[in-house]
Amino acid sequence: MTTLLHAGRGALAAAAAALALAACAPVTMTDRGAYVADSQYHARSADSRIRFLVLHYTEGDEPTSLEELTRENVSAHYLVPEHPPLRDGKPVVLQLVPESQRAWHAGVSEWQGTTELNAASIGIENVNSGPHDTPQGRTWAPWPADQVAAIIALSKDIVARYHIPPTRVVGHSDIAPQRKIDPGAAFPWKQLYDAGVGAWPDDATVKADLAGRAPDAPADVRALQTKLARYGYDVATDGVLDEPTRRVFAAFQMHFRPRDYSGTPDAQTDAIAQALLDKYVDRTAPVVPGATETAP
Repeated sequence: MTTLLHAGRGALAAAAAALALAACAPVTMTDRGAYVADSQYHARSADSRIRFLVLHYTEGDEPTSLEELTRENVSAHYLVPEHPPLRDGKPVVLQLVPESQRAWHAGVSEWQGTTELNAASIGIENVNSGPHDTPQGRTWAPWPADQVAAIIALSKDIVARYHIPPTRVVGHSDIAPQRKIDPGAAFPWKQLYDAGVGAWPDDATVKADLAGRAPDAPADVRALQTKLARYGYDVATDGVLDEPTRRVFAAFQMHFRPRDYSGTPDAQTDAIAQALLDKYVDRTAPVVPGATETAP
């Protein structure tokens, strides 16, 4: 009896030790019903699905925007209200699609040689009514400070978690300049940059790249096309100032020089483009339009 008792105690001790060891060991086995997946090995050749952040405006109020974004055929990962409510002092944004899933916000688009932006990006829709055309000209709806703070907080988190480079934080108008103008000329790109999100040219470099030219002096069309193609835009490099090229120039100006986004190729636009290349893109890289996938 004593031997059996000692044997039972030994078995219990061994079982307890095994359980303790199992509790400390990483869990690599996942039972998925018809099979078990073992995740103890990790391949090195992998990266995140998410490589771009795309910002939009809804061109409607919050109820209308929410209704539209929860229908079929259009969606975004996040919707930022015009005045986000606070919870524990923090702005509340609406997550409509899990980040691990594709949302339908980019449509037919291209950036840095990638054409299926829905599959490679996170989309943030922001409640804003966009442009208003009057007899005096076009005006843009303002962006409230509390909404901008929420956009910055959300964007900073996404960019940090997915290591999204500055040149891959873009607007819908950047990736689809032939058909979209959002998030518009009033969107606070410089505020986002100052907070650590996205790209912006250095003033001193822009001045140096102007090289004494008047800001409104004409710029060479082919040269500007080539610079914007290197930066990421889908644009021809044929030197022809046609409407598609003007729309690309206007999209670039709306992002980086919103006081004048007429699409006219002037010296200041050319200098801003060069300053961005100086700052973010290797100047020795070959000039291959639409093929800057490895650019930061």
